[in-house]
Amino acid sequence: MLKRSRDVYQSRLVDPDIEWNRRRLQLVLGVAAVVVLALVAGGVWSVVGMLTGSSTDKSTGSGSAQPAHDQLAGKQLPEAPLEAAQPGSLSSGTTGTLEIPAPMEVGELGVATGFPHTPEGALAQLAAIDTTALSSASVRVAQDVITQWATPGGPTPESWTGVQAVAALLESAGMSSDAKNTITIAAEPKMGFIKGTVGDDFVVPCIDFIITATIAGGQPQQVAAADCQRMVWHEGRWMVGPGDEPAPAPSLWPGSQASFDAGYQWLEVPQS
Repeated sequence: MLKRSRDVYQSRLVDPDIEWNRRRLQLVLGVAAVVVLALVAGGVWSVVGMLTGSSTDKSTGSGSAQPAHDQLAGKQLPEAPLEAAQPGSLSSGTTGTLEIPAPMEVGELGVATGFPHTPEGALAQLAAIDTTALSSASVRVAQDVITQWATPGGPTPESWTGVQAVAALLESAGMSSDAKNTITIAAEPKMGFIKGTVGDDFVVPCIDFIITATIAGGQPQQVAAADCQRMVWHEGRWMVGPGDEPAPAPSLWPGSQASFDAGYQWLEVPQS
């Protein structure tokens, strides 16, 4: 992505301010890719592990000693190189489709909700939570989102990697912690899979987003970012549940062969 942008720059003259904004945003998304532009709980830690050689597996002893919820959440998923998150070649192959329910109402902080008590409903709720947090371009709003949408024992405004991701992106761009008037961030859930369930009330869904960021005067830049979370059915709705955030899913450009090989399926909301 950076090479292609350099080639374009060398081929034509552009306004210096626009060029700076464009190059700065490329740098931001480069950093974001390194931290997996998270919203991905373990995503940051998976990259730290890749760079330092440390393990992301927090389990000790026999896996059978862990509760089923922790075994499922902690189960490692395939890793992927950072460049696999950038726009690339699309596969001519096929993968499955997950039908995602539409929301029935709007909940706290404008987060879509009212999803059914099903694994697909849990995935849809996670997508709504993540999308609201990241697209806010505000650390404070992201903190408010997780405060309202996590159960006791779940991620906090200080610990949630969704908050950390927003902060890292804005800091890398040299922006304030509330930059909604300076940068536009869109998060589109494109692919996903259900990692597993424990009973009817515990689901670990994984979502592969396309993140598009645009600084005023610059061109949109994109990167893929994946998120997995513990989702629990609590007081009649899906929420982010207690415990360590799950092992990360690979951030892969949707529609690439690598995304198919990793088990991602297209997300689709049936038309009424």
